[in-house]
This record gives sequence, C-alpha cells and structure tokens, in this order.
Amino acid sequence: MVRAVVCRALGAPETLRLEEFPSRPVRPGEVRVAIRAAGLNFPDVLMAAGEYQLKPELPFTPGMEAAGDVTEVGAEVKGVAVGDKVIVKMRHGAFTDEAVVMPSQLTPMPSTFDYAEAATYLAGHGTAYHALIDRGRVEPGEVLLVHGAGGGVGLAAVEIGKMLGATVIATASSDEKLAIAKSRGADHLVRYDREPFRDAVKRITDGHGADVVFDPVGGEVFENSMRCIAWGARLLVIGFTGGIGSAKTNLLLIKGASVLGVRAGEAVRKNPALGEVRLKALLAWAEQGKLRPNISHRLPLEDYAKAMRLLIDRKAIGRVALVME
Repeated sequence: MVRAVVCRALGAPETLRLEEFPSRPVRPGEVRVAIRAAGLNFPDVLMAAGEYQLKPELPFTPGMEAAGDVTEVGAEVKGVAVGDKVIVKMRHGAFTDEAVVMPSQLTPMPSTFDYAEAATYLAGHGTAYHALIDRGRVEPGEVLLVHGAGGGVGLAAVEIGKMLGATVIATASSDEKLAIAKSRGADHLVRYDREPFRDAVKRITDGHGADVVFDPVGGEVFENSMRCIAWGARLLVIGFTGGIGSAKTNLLLIKGASVLGVRAGEAVRKNPALGEVRLKALLAWAEQGKLRPNISHRLPLEDYAKAMRLLIDRKAIGRVALVME
C-alpha cells in the first residue's frame, strides 16, 4: 500500500489526511519512484487552502518536489534505469512514499546531496536563479537586497547573489536566521525589528540604494523597498507571504525602476529552453559544492501538518523536508 497526504477539502494543513492506496500499475512510458524525501514550499500551503493560482481538482496530494529511487521502468522508456537516484519535479503530488511519473519529470540527483537536500533544491534555487539571472540580470558589484533571507527562496537568493558577485544585504526577523544568511555569503545583515531596513540600506550603501530587490514578502516590505533603491533598480516580486503590496508609480518613475514578476515554473512552460539552461547550471553548481539547501527541519511523512505549520509560522530556516522511512 502507498501512503499519501490527501486534500479532500480546502483549508488549513490540519484538514489534510494521510491515506493509503493500492500501488497502481506502471503504464508504457511511465516510471515508478520510491519517494525518500519531499520538499515543502509555501505554494503547497496556499494550494491546500485554495489560495494559489494553480487550483487542482479535489482530491489531490500537495507537494511540488521530491527525491527517491527508480524502482520500475515502463515499456518505451529510455535513459532511466532501476536504481537511479532522482529528483522528481511536480506541480503537486509529492507528499507520498511512491509516485508514478513521466521520465521528463526526473532529474539525476547531485552526488553531493542526500535525499532531503535533493528534494528541497530545484524549486527554491530555481526560483532564485530565474529571479536574479533571467529577470533581474544581476551584475558583479551591484547591491542586492534580499528580503526574507531566512526562508527557502531568500536563502537561495543570498547564495546565488553572492556567487554572481553582488554585495548582498540580507534582512530577516531573527539573529539565528541572519547567522545562517551570513554563513551563505551575506555581506550585511539587517533585522527588521531593530532598524527600518530602508534606513539600513541607505546607510550601508552611502545613499546609493539597492540595485536589485528580491522580495518574497510583499506588503509594506515591498512598499518600503521603493524608498531605498538606486537609479535603474529592478524590484523582483517573488511572492506575498506578508500581503500584497502597492507600487507607488511616482517612486518608480523618479528612480527609473522596474517591477518584475517572477514565476520560475511558468517561465519554463512558456519557454522550455530557459529551463534547460537553468537546470544544467544548478546541477553543475551543486556538484561543485557551490550551492546546498539549508534544511532546518526533517520530519516524517505523518507530521505533514506540523511541517506546513513551520512555514506558516516562519519558524523554518531555509527548507523543511518530509522524510519517508
């Protein structure tokens, strides 16, 4: 029997249920994967609540990314073998201990990662890559302001921004989160509750301001970011965990600034070539030891609600993984 977290009614994580199902046959062109770990992302929480742009038909299993071992290969499948260690890319369906997927959903695991790290890599770091390289076009020497730097995508942005040669200013809500951001390359640290970050950015940059803003928080954070940007700044809208912010068009005009929406998955669906370049780079950087997810919590599958609450309550530092035993 296969265990899976099932959403039968939209709502809080506690409304989900862990259920068992018979293992289904593998059809030609499909691959069976024993899932060893699944990564949690904030869209999983929003999707289960019916508040995400993708609204799967009920019932469904949440989870956008996982890692495991190939245990069965259907007829007509090439390039995949039993025993392969793989990352599994999904739009939903990862919170389970077995998945039947298409070969196109599989990516070889970096040899430097364990299953939990592999299951928490591509979504967060893929978003940061798309934001900073495809959309923000960060250049060496520029000032990158990363909000929510203790979160999964924020910490990934710190890592990639530093690797690109930017001066990284990391903001977060606790010393513990900022310490991890510093260990991943942040040059300057700002706690939201100790100094208004707009003042801190001006102080750190001698009034120049941030060239690029990476914002997964939104709300007042986005609105105040417009008051500490440099000429020609790019404000990257990653998400809105803190609410939806309003753009002051006069501030954008005065600074010649751009506001850019970031949807890493949709960008690849529109232009698959972008995804190929991104994946190749991310896997190479992982193998070279340049990038690695920071996993603050590893919980068993049955603790899915607790794991999702860690994201809601912002208690995770980096990533949270469900580990199948």
